[in-house]
Amino acid sequence: MTWTKRRFIKTGLAAATGLAAVDSFWIEPFFIETNEFFLGKSSAGKFDMKVVQVSDIHIHSVNHQLKQLAQQLNTLKPDLILITGDAVDEAGNIHLLNTFLRLININLKKVAILGNWEYWGRIDLTALKHTYTENNCDLLVNESRQYSFRNKTIALTGVDDYIGGTADIDFALTTYRKSDYHIILNHCPQYSETIATQVPKTVPVDFILSGHTHGGQINLFGFVPFTPRGSGKYLKGWYNDNALNMYVSKGVGTSILPARFMARAEIAVFYMAT
Repeated sequence: MTWTKRRFIKTGLAAATGLAAVDSFWIEPFFIETNEFFLGKSSAGKFDMKVVQVSDIHIHSVNHQLKQLAQQLNTLKPDLILITGDAVDEAGNIHLLNTFLRLININLKKVAILGNWEYWGRIDLTALKHTYTENNCDLLVNESRQYSFRNKTIALTGVDDYIGGTADIDFALTTYRKSDYHIILNHCPQYSETIATQVPKTVPVDFILSGHTHGGQINLFGFVPFTPRGSGKYLKGWYNDNALNMYVSKGVGTSILPARFMARAEIAVFYMAT
């Protein structure tokens, strides 16, 4: 067979399209990268607290990916596992979330907030809270709680979802207690702009943890065709342009389309020390 320039280009494009499809549907959605951050004076062997963010699980089955994730969390042994919304998006899948959480060491403390899909999926929030409680997980909805590890205290302020619920940072901070560390959990990163203007200067905040965007989920070499409402100008990674530091997770699961491209699923590990 004689290869013409046109045939060569067509074959190359077809192969590239096929590889992209394989990556999008069968590779990126099922391999979770771990991003580690050493904050303050922390290092690999020196830290006050180890915190892991798990966001946007969108659980539809307890597949190999989630079983491996649970095993990894058990190996990491963090002080806190923070679930920043959209863990479950269909009312009938709460039992799957329970099955997944039961794979994680019960002694590992977990804290969760709500995302838009817990509302849009008409999730029974009472049943969801019960599931979390059974698995050593506190569900915070416009509430702040203090936890202690290694003689250090950390306040976690969880706000309700910005577009599905009623986010109220002012009310959430009414239960804030002065602590060595303070993290705000906020599913939709756009609401962080409001948080930045309403948190009193007397309430220190180390950083905000958000999710929701999935890192764009489909990223065409820098062009992201779609981000969900509530994302604002934020996509993934660190931001500090609103006087508060914020980390936006690409999340674990997928929404609407079961594919990712150049937006690898992730968990984030934060080592903290002063």
